[in-house]
Amino acid sequence: MLFSSITFLFLFLPITLGIYYLVPYQLKNMILLIASLIFYAWGEPVYIILMVLSIGLNYFCGLDIGEKQNSPRAAKQSLIFAIVMNLLILGFFKYYGLLMETLNTALSVEIPYRVLPLPIGISFYTFQALSYLIDVYRKEVSPQRKITHFALYISMFPQLIAGPIVRYIDIEAQLKNRTFNMVKFGRGVMFFIRGLAKKVVLANSIGAVYEQVAETQIGTVSVATAWLGCLAYAFQIYFDFGGYSDMAVGLGKMFGFEFRKNFHYPYVSKSITEFWRRWHISLGTWFREYVYIPLGGNRCSKGRHICNLLIVWMLTGLWHGAEWNFFFWGLYYGILLIAEKYVWGTLFSRIPRIFQHIYTFLLVLIGWVFFFSTDLGYAFDYIGVMFGVGASALFDQRAAFLIFTHWLLFVLCILASSPRGWNVFCAVTEVYKKSRVRRVASCILYVGIFLICVAFLVTETFNPFLYFRF
Repeated sequence: MLFSSITFLFLFLPITLGIYYLVPYQLKNMILLIASLIFYAWGEPVYIILMVLSIGLNYFCGLDIGEKQNSPRAAKQSLIFAIVMNLLILGFFKYYGLLMETLNTALSVEIPYRVLPLPIGISFYTFQALSYLIDVYRKEVSPQRKITHFALYISMFPQLIAGPIVRYIDIEAQLKNRTFNMVKFGRGVMFFIRGLAKKVVLANSIGAVYEQVAETQIGTVSVATAWLGCLAYAFQIYFDFGGYSDMAVGLGKMFGFEFRKNFHYPYVSKSITEFWRRWHISLGTWFREYVYIPLGGNRCSKGRHICNLLIVWMLTGLWHGAEWNFFFWGLYYGILLIAEKYVWGTLFSRIPRIFQHIYTFLLVLIGWVFFFSTDLGYAFDYIGVMFGVGASALFDQRAAFLIFTHWLLFVLCILASSPRGWNVFCAVTEVYKKSRVRRVASCILYVGIFLICVAFLVTETFNPFLYFRF
């Protein structure tokens, strides 16, 4: 079930909220847990068994690690066992096909295998479970003894299928006690509607532009069309995933939880390093806390630091997908970050900001080619066309058509992906100085945005969600 669906907006969410606020406080976690399991089982009933098994495994492993904290060696053995089990489950469902395909290619054989459908959200809830286990081992949190609380942490539907990746340490107290009020609920609604608009109005619309380019045979694409297609995809994935993250944060507020923001205007970055501080913040935080720092971080020799960065970014690439182009995408960013740290970072920090922005955005666009390509061969062919190699022309009628028919959409995407766009949006509701009038104006504006989103959902059939594949 998608957040951006009529079923969710007018059936699942109203019923869940109604029951949740009607029951006594002691039953709210149970209601939210049941709703989360129903939400997950809606699309894939079979894989609810896998989630329940994951909850049980990590719940008891957490208790076991906690009980052995007076014996560091025994606790470490329990942690290793839990990590291996989680990674084996994740690896089997996510990377089994990649392994078999690689073996068939490398050995020139044809070993038959069955392609398994990827359980939605498995990467997200597995990483949440691992962060909990590691934090218990580090004695940063106490083992959760109420299985309903732990099950809710793993399966909570607002952030289950697409994050943000929530660390247990950040919501441990909220699972026991959280506040509910109309102000918080209202802010959650506003967050949700803004995220819905990003997803339904902007991401879906600009995604249709990208699809027009992607469906074109690569040898017939001009340089301008290739860049327009890449730009469209960059906006699509940002508003798609960023919008979903905003909806998750908004839903969390509606149910009394506070989740950290997952995106902070990444396309205004002046370096690749800054870009990754702003893009998918929860994933970057997870890899920093549980992989990069344990490897030694930057408190080591230059060679070891470079090795640490490459390991983290190759793993980041593979986390996004079981295909070699994702591995190369991660390696690409690892090399760029190393170069900024040790080669040209100081030089570029001295040039005018406009050139820093251009440099970063162009490298990010090139990176997205590896992300949306079906294989490495297509990725390198597409990048070649972007720079004139194998392109049909520098500029053609298709590029002119895309610009002429979608220029306003591109302008809206540029504004919405920058802080200035948000400032303009806020200014609309602050025209009136009186607070009561301003609140009424805000309500009218948000209701209008919501109705526009519903109109898009009713009339359009193109409503993908890119991060379901992860």
